[in-house]
Amino acid sequence: MTRRVRLDKIASVTLSCRLPREVRLGPEIPAVEGGVVAVRVLGAKSTYNQLELPSGRLSLLQAGDVVAGALGHRNALFGYSGKVPAAVQPGDRLNILNTGGVLGVCDGINPDLGPPFECEVLGQVLHFPYLGERVGVPAHISQGALPLERRLEVGGIPVVAVVGSCMNAGKTQAACALTLELTHRGRRVAAGKATGVSLRRDILAMEDAGARRSLIFTDLGVVTTTPAVAPAVARTILTHLAASGPDVIVLELGDGLIGLYGVAAILDDEEVRRCLKAVVLAANDPVAAWGGVQLLRQRHQLTVTVVTGPATDNVAGVKLVEAETGVPAINARSHPGRLAETVLAALAGVGAEVAHG
Repeated sequence: MTRRVRLDKIASVTLSCRLPREVRLGPEIPAVEGGVVAVRVLGAKSTYNQLELPSGRLSLLQAGDVVAGALGHRNALFGYSGKVPAAVQPGDRLNILNTGGVLGVCDGINPDLGPPFECEVLGQVLHFPYLGERVGVPAHISQGALPLERRLEVGGIPVVAVVGSCMNAGKTQAACALTLELTHRGRRVAAGKATGVSLRRDILAMEDAGARRSLIFTDLGVVTTTPAVAPAVARTILTHLAASGPDVIVLELGDGLIGLYGVAAILDDEEVRRCLKAVVLAANDPVAAWGGVQLLRQRHQLTVTVVTGPATDNVAGVKLVEAETGVPAINARSHPGRLAETVLAALAGVGAEVAHG
């Protein structure tokens, strides 16, 4: 038996569903990644207590809020980790695993964030695709999403890959700085994010920096990327961004080079790798910079164009990184113009070759 529920908040992970404020819920809930369910927030939090809405705006979560989110998993190095339970039914308790509204059972807590929100499951949000028929089907974020495909067509448009030693290493800062500086130099820039857990904040920041078109894996019906799906995600994003006719594509790979979201699987895709005409490595410290340069060269046959991130926040770090890696080190916050010029030189054929041996 279905029932009507009015949603107080709609999570950004469900954007492709275009949910109305009032939805119908069913009692049978498929325990599948991407399934859209309604929950009621239990209790309050003073940290990590906001939800990203489909608009990109952050909204404070309150006890009693009825929220539409999507089932999914998370394996964050500095955040919560969790999974989709084997079964879900009304009355069960789930956790909000990230700001984008991913719902699952938390199995790893970050002490800096405190326990995640606990929620009571209310039911499966239903989608009514048949005009004139009151037959509801379980809503899923794949509805209205771009289909995943193996095709890769970039038409010679150069791709700048922004990778990191780990999460929170300055990847988005670098991607936005590059997008802004390249736009100011008259380049048409498209931007994408190919790995991570659903949250639109990063690509919205790239749009603010001037990206004419942007895509994130959630636009392809993926809540959280894995090594199995990440190469197809990257191919689909690059193909669709290239079709918009940019001069350059900036592609951020969320998480770190060693992680569970599929960055390595994308870099191991030879056809994708051939599209990468510059590689920007964001690193937290000189050791991470050195290790990232070595890993990219030895494991993925890629040469780093420039190192950025906290490792380059001061002169000492810059000198250490350059001395130990032999790669230019340029801070994206203090010297975005120099960063862009270095990348432009690579796009012109200087220092962006795929490494051999």
